[in-house]
Amino acid sequence: MSADDIVTVGRPLPKLASVAPAGGGFDVMVTWAAGDRAGQTDKVDLAPVIFTYKVFRPLRDGAIPFDSVRLGAWGGSIVWEGDADLDIGAETIEDLAAASMTNEEFAAFLRRNNLTLDAAAAQLGIARRRVAYFAKDRAIPRYIALACRQLDRMLGPPMPGAVAHGPHAEHAAVGAA
Repeated sequence: MSADDIVTVGRPLPKLASVAPAGGGFDVMVTWAAGDRAGQTDKVDLAPVIFTYKVFRPLRDGAIPFDSVRLGAWGGSIVWEGDADLDIGAETIEDLAAASMTNEEFAAFLRRNNLTLDAAAAQLGIARRRVAYFAKDRAIPRYIALACRQLDRMLGPPMPGAVAHGPHAEHAAVGAA
């Protein structure tokens, strides 16, 4: 290894290509330049961060207009005009984007896991009617999106080499032989 070799460890850091306010509330539209979401455009609700930390009080109070959002240095964050302390890193925005879900993604989750409205309601612990709303046009709360991500992991295909457990383990072992 020479002195000018580049060593990479872990997943690539996210980098933003663009940011723009996305209408009401504390939503922004971000386009990713690098990282796991490279090339995608996401609508991200920044409220969980803005309402958690005191440093963002000027945004909450309207002292600094939310619409003045722009890209930070090298796309590693977003910042607001007028206050150098107001910035949110691309990694935090990526985490918020991963914890959100569109109605199309929710409908795809139902299809991918072969869930009926009743089955999804039972798995998520909500009313069947709410599942139907989420599959059509209602805003999906963060906790539902996170629950769906976890259910995808639990209900998805078993990992290669995984050992079958539970009441159907005998059948899986017999079928594999």
